[in-house]
Amino acid sequence: MLVPLVLDSARPFVLLTRRAAHLSAHPGQVSFPGGRIEPGETPEQAALRETEEELGLPRDWPELHGRLPAHRTGTGYEITPVLGLLAPGFALRPDPAEVARAFAFPLATLLDPAAPRREQAEWRGRLREYWVWPHEEERIWGATAAILVSLARALRG
Repeated sequence: MLVPLVLDSARPFVLLTRRAAHLSAHPGQVSFPGGRIEPGETPEQAALRETEEELGLPRDWPELHGRLPAHRTGTGYEITPVLGLLAPGFALRPDPAEVARAFAFPLATLLDPAAPRREQAEWRGRLREYWVWPHEEERIWGATAAILVSLARALRG
């Protein structure tokens, strides 16, 4: 998956998406662009391909800057987050079959150590704890929130 950091000098932000409501997996949830790695692909190639498919962002637009630590979800998936820096000025064409909307998550919020909080909920008979980030319009939680925590820690050094 691509972790797109947009280097807008006025308001840098992380580009996130809300998944289409009709999808069978994680409908309506906030996520990064990305998906399964196809046979023969690297995580970087998959991140760029999926971002182009989901958002219409040309594969050569993001400047890749390595990987964040892998994240294993509570459902057993392993996610390889690939950091991509984007200069402003790109146009997005979200594919409505996959993406309900793309939106900005401000870097200022990401860098605030007090911003994320831990919540708990029962799932399949077990109490689970997960990260949640504040946003005016979206609920950012779960794997997406955990990867944002990892990015915040990396950027704060």
